[in-house]
Amino acid sequence: MKSAPIAARPLAVAHLTALDIAPVPWVRLAARAGFDAVGLRVHPAVPGAVAYPTAPGTAAHRELQDALAGEGIAVHDVEFIPVVPELDPASFARLFESAASLGAHCVNVSGDDPEQGRLADNLAALAELARPFGLRIDLEFMRWRHVGSLAHAREMVARVAHPNLAVLIDALHLSRSGGTPDEVGGMPPGWIGSAQLCDARSEHPGSDDEAIREARTDRLPPGAGALPLDALLRALPADVALSVEMPFPSVPVDARLDLAYSSARRVVDRLGAVTAASV
Repeated sequence: MKSAPIAARPLAVAHLTALDIAPVPWVRLAARAGFDAVGLRVHPAVPGAVAYPTAPGTAAHRELQDALAGEGIAVHDVEFIPVVPELDPASFARLFESAASLGAHCVNVSGDDPEQGRLADNLAALAELARPFGLRIDLEFMRWRHVGSLAHAREMVARVAHPNLAVLIDALHLSRSGGTPDEVGGMPPGWIGSAQLCDARSEHPGSDDEAIREARTDRLPPGAGALPLDALLRALPADVALSVEMPFPSVPVDARLDLAYSSARRVVDRLGAVTAASV
């Protein structure tokens, strides 16, 4: 008797992969490349940076909803909220309403406050505000931010102790902050919300400025570099959503998305085949 075929693990694509593309064409390009879901940058990572805010009831929002439905593609995450000292969590209610109306699952944030108590309070407030909208808050660590490592992100999630707050693990940021797949494997159940895949060269950036440039413009396709992606995927729970974040401006957008999908698909499916064979 033949065994049933193994279903391919869904893949999303982060908007940073081609942040110059507006949401409607972004959805169509991602679907054409084979992705199951997209991320949307609806709030700037830093003041004045690229973002595409959208509001329910507007013509632009309805056009985006129609594009998602027409392409049969979902919204995995919206981003990006830097949790800075002056943050007003309540001001993001409209963003959460918009994200929920698009079917998003989570909102990505960073920890950008040196005062740990205030940071924890604001993360808790965001997690509570997002809960009625069916959105999870995923805290992403980056070596140049105040929450710069997996260990620190884990400490913050433990301190906040809110069931609607988890950690977002980016393969590049994990490596560049000194983290390992073993640390990922040691995370308590339910503490990892999502994971982002890419690859990178073996040489680590010498400064935070170099790390920022690498993260935003110089990642490699999954499987084309030195990051321990197989080990990371083995360490991640099987139900953690996967997204590809691969800004690679030297490659045209259509080809970039095709490359991002095909590369990640090979890495993820290879591990799935090995895992199935070992059962």
